[in-house]
Amino acid sequence: MFTREESKEIRKQFWIFFGKRYPRKWLLYNTGVKDLNLKFDFDNDKAIVSIDSESRDEIDRIYYFDKILSLKNLLLDEVSQNITFESEYILESGKLISRAYIQLEGVNINNKNHWPQVFDFMFENMSKLELFYIEYQDFIKS
Repeated sequence: MFTREESKEIRKQFWIFFGKRYPRKWLLYNTGVKDLNLKFDFDNDKAIVSIDSESRDEIDRIYYFDKILSLKNLLLDEVSQNITFESEYILESGKLISRAYIQLEGVNINNKNHWPQVFDFMFENMSKLELFYIEYQDFIKS
């Protein structure tokens, strides 16, 4: 078991090493749509690459998630057959969002032996998700 400070330092090291391994600027929050973000997440049992509709306004949140859902077959073909779509996904903070995501299970951020696998998973899937978003952003934004 790690202390809060040790866990914080491990997370910091992970993201530093990820950035060194794949030194590029990711799209992430720069989608051009408020509260529609591409995200990385890695915790004690899984790694996730996602596109999140996070508006506190349910109508906006669902509107953009429906846009993503309307592209479901293209997402499955162009990004991954393993995408999960959840219109109501609750974050650890308790916030309700809508999320389309690819998940890698059985990995732990505290286990540095898992890092290379997660680096590759995140890079491959986020690269595809970004290209997909860039290709269809006009439709998603309209």
